[in-house]
Amino acid sequence: MYYKKYWLLLCLAACVSPVYADVLVILPESGTMARAGQSIKRGFLSAYTASGSKEKIIFVDSAKNNIDTIFKKRVNNKTRLIVGPLARPEIETVMQLKPAIPVLALNDVNTQTTNVWQFSLAKQHDAIALNQLLKKDKIKNLLVLRQAGTESATELFMMALMSEYGSNVHVVNELPKKLARKEGLLLLGNQQWLEQLGPLPEKNIYATALSIEQDKPIPMGLSFCDTPALYNGQWTDVISAYKEQPENMAFQRLLAFGGDSWSISQQFLNSSDRHFSFEGRTGTIDVKDGKVYRQPYCYQQQKKGIQVLK
Repeated sequence: MYYKKYWLLLCLAACVSPVYADVLVILPESGTMARAGQSIKRGFLSAYTASGSKEKIIFVDSAKNNIDTIFKKRVNNKTRLIVGPLARPEIETVMQLKPAIPVLALNDVNTQTTNVWQFSLAKQHDAIALNQLLKKDKIKNLLVLRQAGTESATELFMMALMSEYGSNVHVVNELPKKLARKEGLLLLGNQQWLEQLGPLPEKNIYATALSIEQDKPIPMGLSFCDTPALYNGQWTDVISAYKEQPENMAFQRLLAFGGDSWSISQQFLNSSDRHFSFEGRTGTIDVKDGKVYRQPYCYQQQKKGIQVLK
């Protein structure tokens, strides 16, 4: 009951469209990307409400309005910031419009332009974080075991990891019984597959967030990098948004992503400084040189539970 009241107050604070908006948020609230868009919106609104901000916000459904129309009808001299869109083709359209006000796009594309910052949960960020962990663990040779049928889900991560780590990445077809010195094993598959593998090496084993499911066992010694808001109770706004409408971990990450999108937005609104960093819900956020960098935290399953790796 408490959380229903919380969500009602949150909607009263920001869901009702004012005459003008300080912040225009463009997200898909219907269509094939609706669930992702709604999760980001809930995370954004929850963080906005928790911050006590008085900025006026309007949400526009990008599935029902094209970008050109949104800019013509919704952007005016009162608009201070645009957040979104989410789809890459729409971000490219925004770039072609050469916006005069800051835009925090909620995905990444291959190009850059002035006044458009790209914030995402890109696999590249996960690969960089894991690469740093591998270097810390002094892994010189990385074996990769992939779950059959899930290759497409991890292909971007694999490409990013090989770009970061180098050539000493070798795909294997079966679980090695033993790892050599300075050799690591990366397991790319879902939690159920991981559970069916049987006994794993005792150390230097790694996975991605794909292998982690809520309330499911994690093999002892397994290391992985993920969104920190899922593993600590620091971000009460994410917890509140989740309790109002429980989601699986993939969509919990989007709640955290929405929250960090608001934190970046608030910094843009409160200061002209476009070079700042903070410890966010999705990792360490560093804004500089017209880009938004995100570094997830890395964790390891130990006897005392999941522990953050410093």
